[in-house]
Amino acid sequence: MVLNFGPRRATYMDVTETMRNGKAPLSPEELAHFETFDLIYRSLCALLYNYVPTSGHPGGSISSGRFVAGILFDALDYDLAQPDREDADIISYAAGHKAMGLYSLWALRDEVARLGAPDLLPADARDRLRLEDLLGFRRNPITATPLFTQFGSKPLDGHPTPATPFVRLATGASGVGLASSLGLAFGARDFYGRNAPRVHIVEGEGGLTPGRVAEALAAAGTGCLDNVTLHLDWNQASIDSNLVCRDDGRPGDYVQWNPMELFYLHDWNVVFVPNGRDIMQVIAAQRWAATIENSQPTAIVYRTVKGWEYGIEGRASHGAGHKLCSDGFHRALSGLTGTTADTLPTCESTNQRCMTGESGSAIREECFWDALGIVRKALEVHRPTVNALAGRLMAARRRLNNRHRRPKDGAPCVDNVYELARRSGGRTPPELALLPGIATTLRGELGRALQYFNKVSSGAILIAAADLLGSTSVNTAGAGFPEGYWNASNNVGARLMSMGGICEDAMSGILSGISTFSRHIGVGSSYGAFLAPLGHIAARLHAIGAQSRHGRNADPYRTMILVCAHAGLKTGEDGPTHADPQALQLLQENFPRGAALTLTPWDPQEIWPLLCAALARRPALIAPFVTRPNEKVIDRGKLGLAPAEKSAQGVYLLRQPLGKGEGVIVLQESAVAYGFVEQALPLLNKDGLDPWVYYVASAELFDLLPAEEQERIFPEQHAFEAMGITGFTLPTMFRWVRSDRGRLGTLHPYRKGHYLGSGQGEHVLAEAGLDGESQYRDIKRFLTERHVGAGS
Repeated sequence: MVLNFGPRRATYMDVTETMRNGKAPLSPEELAHFETFDLIYRSLCALLYNYVPTSGHPGGSISSGRFVAGILFDALDYDLAQPDREDADIISYAAGHKAMGLYSLWALRDEVARLGAPDLLPADARDRLRLEDLLGFRRNPITATPLFTQFGSKPLDGHPTPATPFVRLATGASGVGLASSLGLAFGARDFYGRNAPRVHIVEGEGGLTPGRVAEALAAAGTGCLDNVTLHLDWNQASIDSNLVCRDDGRPGDYVQWNPMELFYLHDWNVVFVPNGRDIMQVIAAQRWAATIENSQPTAIVYRTVKGWEYGIEGRASHGAGHKLCSDGFHRALSGLTGTTADTLPTCESTNQRCMTGESGSAIREECFWDALGIVRKALEVHRPTVNALAGRLMAARRRLNNRHRRPKDGAPCVDNVYELARRSGGRTPPELALLPGIATTLRGELGRALQYFNKVSSGAILIAAADLLGSTSVNTAGAGFPEGYWNASNNVGARLMSMGGICEDAMSGILSGISTFSRHIGVGSSYGAFLAPLGHIAARLHAIGAQSRHGRNADPYRTMILVCAHAGLKTGEDGPTHADPQALQLLQENFPRGAALTLTPWDPQEIWPLLCAALARRPALIAPFVTRPNEKVIDRGKLGLAPAEKSAQGVYLLRQPLGKGEGVIVLQESAVAYGFVEQALPLLNKDGLDPWVYYVASAELFDLLPAEEQERIFPEQHAFEAMGITGFTLPTMFRWVRSDRGRLGTLHPYRKGHYLGSGQGEHVLAEAGLDGESQYRDIKRFLTERHVGAGS
């Protein structure tokens, strides 16, 4: 019995079948130009590894070079002079470990334009990657070696970031780059419609093995994401294996599929290139892929050899190469030096020219620059090749201009979201106002607020969840738009997105890419217990990308939102596996200042002012923590509590003492705040205990206030007098509770030294000693002992 794939919208093609009776895609002369360029490129990769210590991954950079050259000089519609041109096609290195190859190709492309079409060069040097910039490969910005300083070389990160022109994303971390690259394609497709920019993704078969990649492939196939082409460098070699996938009847060391099967399983078109070293096959496959019109994404699988012609192949060339200036290195460069009759700098000359240490770094840099001079000379020698490739760069710009890409009718306007957030001043719109006494949920009010922003921006918010759209109420954000899931083929108006099911990993990566494209805000939701850890890597790379882009061109950050729903102990029925107090600690104050904002509202009335304050700041990440159960909207004025708008400060005085005040209480998290307000506070009032009571609605929003404003709102002395009450973990209170006595007295879910049990929320809170009556007893004890200590 044989198990076959069921019907697919996608198609499979071996490129050799299309070439049998067709015209060759390149003339002999054009082929020769690509061969010459590849020789110089492979040589440059070898130079980078030799002269830059711990310099990365030569093998995969070399094996992918031929098909990436095809993308840059034949398939991609773009404008070299404008790397940030939004209507241009995109190339995205999901395989961030191929950064050596990316930088080498970018520098050679710049040289081609400099020699053959200087009018194509960007006017601003920040928008170029020059041969001189390769002196900054894997260098820190504080590098001060002589030539790095003289040329103003760019520090080039070990894995790509948007600090480099034409790089949209920070990639390289365990499959995140593929998901975020697909996010770029989702964003482009939704904004431009059928004439959207095409996203070309570079990846290797090892990069397909993380689970989040299968999730992302499922999302793209299901959503008919027809403006993406994934170029796969199938060389079968990773760091530890030379047989990653099942192949030729042999079980794989890691997985039991081959790449064609994996893509086809997820309804991707597959174009197989049996010999990825054959430039004719490469170009034929890329041109064939561009003609497929069945509404499905496409993968081109190139069978390659890692480290081809380098002298070290397979896994041995993944993150390693020839020893410094060794015979093997010189043999790898013989093709280059033979064309220029030059001799490479050697480390065998007097004084050990490439010694270690500070002086050695400068000497090695000099050797490297001399070697780069040979690359430059090789291009000058091969002027016909340079001119031909420069002509292809000019043709790429003409093709782009002739596409006349424009936003689709009714395209989203994300700027309306940020503008409304700035203008609102935290004042809740009448449509969202809440009357005291009604019952609602934090998650529900967040959904309504997002829907309000979605309406004013014509759908600039795209929403996903880990099979929890209704459960977390985030589906409300898509109300008023077509029902169902977004699909590029038949439901482009919907704002809800299918992300492959229970897929927090891929969802976070895809949403980061959607936001990065800059025309949307990606919103994803799941249990905070799952989303905070599983979304952390994608969120961190998104923030790195935002910082890098801002550093290059001063662009504002592009916000994504991860809704950490069903947060806190009131999700107790699901047990300790789901009602996890640790989630906030994974995100709160764990990013550079301003890059990420966590929101911890307790009262549904705080949702709008907090969300507006966060959006107005335009961080890379907003992470609201919202609970599941219904809450009663309280009359804050009647209870003597500060208005909800004060939450926009991040920290605020929830209750002013009636007298001079005695002791300080700091609250964070909805369940404990309701317990305090509804139960503990009346009992304290009855006993005549009159503490200062603060609430932490966003530690990071508070951080963004001027220091003097922070001191006015929450005096430092109060931190030394405070005890905390939190539904999260104890370390989230350390900032606000500074004394040993205060920390010892702080109430938190793990205070009794164990994970809590299951049951209704009020029972779990009582088990933890966080219910209102328990709070009252511990606060009274803390304040009473304070008086005793003061008297003694």
